[in-house]
Amino acid sequence: MMNWNNFEFNNPAFLWLLIVIPFMAIWHFFMRKKDAAILTMPSIKGFKTASILSKLKPILYLLRLFAIATIIIAFARPRNVSVSKKTKSNRGIDIVMAIDVSASMLARDLKPNRLEALKKVAINFVDRRPNDRIGIVVYAGESFTQTPITSDKGIVKRTISELKWGQLEGGTAIGMGLGSAVNRLKESTAKSKIIILLTDGVNNTGNIDPRTATELAKELEIKTYTIGIGTNGMADFPWSKDPRTGKLQFRKQQVEIDEALLKEIASETAGKYFRATDNTSLKEIYDEIDSLEKTKIEEFKYYNYQEKYRIFVFFSLGFLLFEFLLRNTIFKSFI
Repeated sequence: MMNWNNFEFNNPAFLWLLIVIPFMAIWHFFMRKKDAAILTMPSIKGFKTASILSKLKPILYLLRLFAIATIIIAFARPRNVSVSKKTKSNRGIDIVMAIDVSASMLARDLKPNRLEALKKVAINFVDRRPNDRIGIVVYAGESFTQTPITSDKGIVKRTISELKWGQLEGGTAIGMGLGSAVNRLKESTAKSKIIILLTDGVNNTGNIDPRTATELAKELEIKTYTIGIGTNGMADFPWSKDPRTGKLQFRKQQVEIDEALLKEIASETAGKYFRATDNTSLKEIYDEIDSLEKTKIEEFKYYNYQEKYRIFVFFSLGFLLFEFLLRNTIFKSFI
């Protein structure tokens, strides 16, 4: 059966020979009278009118043209091609996102706030890493693994979407966040191990020094990208809760980010430091990280060819045989 969606000719140059078919038909039209013997008579009175078969005689030549056309198509080697694909990745990349969930992440210099802006961008980042495993570590005054490294992107995205402040003690323990992320990756056998560490403050608590965690990441060859999130200058920070409504109250405060520390962590681990001052720059940072860390995918294609020229050979032989039978039976008296 012919599958026209995957149909091709292996030797399409032969199809140019089909151009001779209309010229042969035109030649036969003008030369047909010379093919038959002509008897000149003064009158045909007394003779029966010629049978309709004599008018159908051109069918013989038409069958021959069909035979020539189909054998030319057979020479062009028509065939169906089915392609199957198989992809193979080189063990992918293991990524841990260490996310600051301290109260300052509710600051409204990014819209609607830093944490919500991050969640949207991070989920989009996960969607673009189909071949990698990703884990989530959260930290504030302490840290813990929210989601171990997994290839299940649904779990990772759900974890990110459910992130909120208030789960941990107050403060910003950058060393503990980095240390927990390193701990998640230390047993990884992936070709590349990456940490994306995001914070909006300075290391002011925790029992792990950030430089100690950095040294460990360096020894384990874990590349760390650091992101400082927050505008330059003043921003609306949560200050207290309204005792009557329970809603957060905000006031202007100076944005403080330990950029020197974040740059040091990135530099020591062969990573890169970024500063996100608004929603657009935050998205661009994750886009850049996505482009810098690519999993090499090998694609193998397997071709299966089903030759179809035989059916055209059979058609050609059939037309020739049919012409031969007609010429030597029904049309024998007109040859």
